[in-house]
Amino acid sequence: MFAVPLGDGAELRPLEPWQAEEFLAHMDRGREFVGQHIGLADVVGDLDSARRWLQSYADRAAADTGRLYGIWLDGLLVGGVLFRVFDAGMGTCEAGCWLEPAAAGRGLVTRAARVIIDWAITERGMHRVEWQVSSKNTPSINVARRLGMSRDGVQRENSLHRGVRQDTEIWSVLAPEWRSAHGTA
Repeated sequence: MFAVPLGDGAELRPLEPWQAEEFLAHMDRGREFVGQHIGLADVVGDLDSARRWLQSYADRAAADTGRLYGIWLDGLLVGGVLFRVFDAGMGTCEAGCWLEPAAAGRGLVTRAARVIIDWAITERGMHRVEWQVSSKNTPSINVARRLGMSRDGVQRENSLHRGVRQDTEIWSVLAPEWRSAHGTA
């Protein structure tokens, strides 16, 4: 196992099926906050569904089509970042995140997303990294801005969340932009 320090007592590490109990406890703490904008809180409601969801990402990692990482703060799982879509052949991926409320406002998601985006571009050769977010999710939009992403556009009422149609903003960063901003070759 590896852990990447994020500063301030936080670290980023793989989030795997054997951690289903810890993941479910985390979801229970942040369910309403997390569920405001994304469906994860509605998908993970018990230990079996938590295990299945984590296993789906273990399977994606094995197939090289997705990745999942947890954010731990002082030893407690408080959120995560992921590649919901990872297409090495096309050189494109979609990064995303979630966080429980007690950990919000500390820059943890921004720091964790920087780590995985840098890996995707510098190690895996990704050309485009997307960030798709509800137009009402201001904190996540602010993460995209802090990551140096550009707003590509809006898909109007393309997503149904908890019975309500929502707009989805598409943000992205291209490899040359990332390298220029972060001084990598």
